[in-house]
Amino acid sequence: MRTAADTRFLLNETLALFSRLQTVRSFSLSTPMVLAAAVSAPAQAAINAHLAHVAFDLRRKLQAFITWLRSAESYRLSAAETQARYVLLKLRFNNLLDQVDIFADVLGQRSEHNTGTWVAGLDVLAEDALALPGQYYTPPPLICYLERGHGAAIRRSRTRLPGGDLSPVGVIQIPRERMIGSGIASSLIHEVGHQGSELLDLTTTIRQDIEQVIASGTREGALPWQLLSRWLNEILSDCWAVGHLGITATYGLLSVVSLPSYFVFRIGTDGPHPFPWIRLKISLALGQALFPHPQWAALGQQWEDLYPLDNLGADKRDLIRRLEAVLPIFVRLVLGHRSGTLRGGRVADIFPVAERGPEQLRALYVTWQQHPYLREHAAPSLVFAVVGQAKADGRISTQDEVQLLSHMLAHWALDRARNYCVAA
Repeated sequence: MRTAADTRFLLNETLALFSRLQTVRSFSLSTPMVLAAAVSAPAQAAINAHLAHVAFDLRRKLQAFITWLRSAESYRLSAAETQARYVLLKLRFNNLLDQVDIFADVLGQRSEHNTGTWVAGLDVLAEDALALPGQYYTPPPLICYLERGHGAAIRRSRTRLPGGDLSPVGVIQIPRERMIGSGIASSLIHEVGHQGSELLDLTTTIRQDIEQVIASGTREGALPWQLLSRWLNEILSDCWAVGHLGITATYGLLSVVSLPSYFVFRIGTDGPHPFPWIRLKISLALGQALFPHPQWAALGQQWEDLYPLDNLGADKRDLIRRLEAVLPIFVRLVLGHRSGTLRGGRVADIFPVAERGPEQLRALYVTWQQHPYLREHAAPSLVFAVVGQAKADGRISTQDEVQLLSHMLAHWALDRARNYCVAA
């Protein structure tokens, strides 16, 4: 039985919820920033449309609940049953606020001096790395933001938000400590690789190839392949970075995984990430296969000098050697993989390999030094690849690298803002 007091309480709570819902406004009205720092027009439109849809649906449900609560029919339910209906609406409202907060973290940062335009420039870099020339898919909008912490992360487009709704955009978190240097592109494009690999369903189809290798081999030889299969999602994202950036990606990864030896050799068999020592070796193997050059072997030797295997136990050394032994075959399998989503092409073919070998990057660096304006017409990922190669070669100082990339990030942000203004 529900009393009049119960009904009055629930009605007041629902009306209060309805009033609070009215305060959820479009980000177009609540996020001041310079135009160059704004997210892309498609991203802004997708976010606003998504939140407006969720808010409209909740508003409709609240109005229906209020109408029902005032009707005689509602008294068939007890106070507890009516409260249960109200609580579901309240939870949905909290889901909406959680979604607003996710996007507010991204958009609110755009009002920070310099940071806003730099992050907008990273948006452009991310979208460049996702827009493959073969038009294998329709790339979703991507937006970036900086966060404390050591690692990057992505909330992929069309994955679940709080409440079960699909995210209209990909949201990439970049560690603030990496601003600004060529290594930031390694972290960013690794996360873009998660989105791209998912759109192409590469993890599923390549894992099927690995399962065939395991089935055709011996039980003793299965473990390295089983581990590589478990780590495949992260490996493909590293491959995405190497395919766009060359050795810049591997140097960026080296910076991330330069940790105390205990963690570098901490071999977990149940997580998605390769342990750091072998992860860098995989990146090197991918780089050598895509862009053959002695620099990969030199960096590999440097890595072994920094983290020698001498003090490891025999079992751990044995597993590492077994993994290293299958890497050439594994890399050929990944880069040579063909699938329906690739229209019969190879994984290696989706990356701009022809223009990003070390000699091409070095030649571009010389040309751009003589004609700097040409740099501003190049793809953002190519600019980072050229600068990173120059840094690896010792041809650009850290200070000059920071100044150059800061300028380019602001340039890309401003150029995008101008283009959207013209389009509008």
